[in-house]
Amino acid sequence: HLATALNDRGQIKYFRVEFAAAMEDYTAAIECQPAFEVPYYNRGLVLYRLGTGCFDEAMKDFRKVLELNPQFGDAALSLKQAILDKEEKQKRGY
Repeated sequence: HLATALNDRGQIKYFRVEFAAAMEDYTAAIECQPAFEVPYYNRGLVLYRLGTGCFDEAMKDFRKVLELNPQFGDAALSLKQAILDKEEKQKRGY
């Protein structure tokens, strides 16, 4: 259950707006248990919040979640939103 503990610690760091540290924990959780979809989702959320330069990486994580668990509705919504936001930023020239 190390992966769950790492993911949970990442959540605490995320809520403290310590995004880099949270991503380290999510990545460690993924390395510990690659089939655990939740830390991919959480890392994708951090990448999404970091904005324009990270949208592709966020979308990659959301797609991995859906590959592991096609019923993960929040990942599908987040992926759709990241795609829309990326397109909008590109239209504006960001």
